[in-house]
Amino acid sequence: MAGEFDDGKDAGALRTIGELGEALGIKAHVLRYWEDQFPQLKPLKRSGGRRYYRPEDVALVREIDRLVNREGYTLRGAKTALKDFKPGEGETANSAQQPAFELAQPRDETPSAVPPEVIARLRSVRATLAAALEL
Repeated sequence: MAGEFDDGKDAGALRTIGELGEALGIKAHVLRYWEDQFPQLKPLKRSGGRRYYRPEDVALVREIDRLVNREGYTLRGAKTALKDFKPGEGETANSAQQPAFELAQPRDETPSAVPPEVIARLRSVRATLAAALEL
């Protein structure tokens, strides 16, 4: 996930829309459009509207990109497939709840799955960020 970035930042660091777009090869206007189309994609916005993507946002963007640009889902189909998407649970949780999509669009089972230690680290970072936002 975020650990694959070659930008010198910690794996759990927040990333700007430019950093995320450059790393994933997705233009900033597409990322902004996806925010409108996928209600669960909500990067932090600071004063001036600057976006900061958390590791769970990065995971969701990667999943949207995979579904739309690699597997050929429509935005509507991807939105349905990601209805209950939870970062760190990946395809397993969704495929159990979305059998129709499993049949229509076989999931890519390549070694790009997120290792358990990365998931544990991301959950820890998410908890830290959630606690910091509640201050």
